Amino acid sequence: MESKAKAIRLVLVDVDGVMTDGRLWISAEGETIKCFDSKDGLGLRRLMSEGIQVVLVTGRSSGAVERRAGELGIMEVYQGVSDKRRLAKDLRLKRGLEKDEVCAIGDDLPDIAMFEEAGLRVAVADAVKEVREQADMVTRNKGGRGAVRELCDWILSNRA
Repeated sequence: MESKAKAIRLVLVDVDGVMTDGRLWISAEGETIKCFDSKDGLGLRRLMSEGIQVVLVTGRSSGAVERRAGELGIMEVYQGVSDKRRLAKDLRLKRGLEKDEVCAIGDDLPDIAMFEEAGLRVAVADAVKEVREQADMVTRNKGGRGAVRELCDWILSNRA
């Protein structure tokens, strides 16, 4: 399993339920508010500083996601994605990567499609059963509670 970390050059990260705890706070005006874990952000920055590309992929659309990505220096964010497999394949092929060079982390059924284009499939601890069953690795931490940081640290520690 640790050998998979050495090959990773691209990490595809779902947002709701992975970078957040999955809850949506919606104001009376319709504004969606999300809560991100700051430790996850540092983990993603560390990956990028080591030359690993990070792309956010989400089925919903939110200004909060764009803002958080900007704060972290993540240049590619795909929102409102209905076919995560197609997007993951396009991103992989555009970069000339093999599946074993791609990691995907998710929590819910649409993320299984993204897993099909990844050599390392990761589910957060509180992912739905079907996602956990398809994963190579399940984090100890829940989505929005350090799961992304756990994955980042695992990749970096196993690349040395």
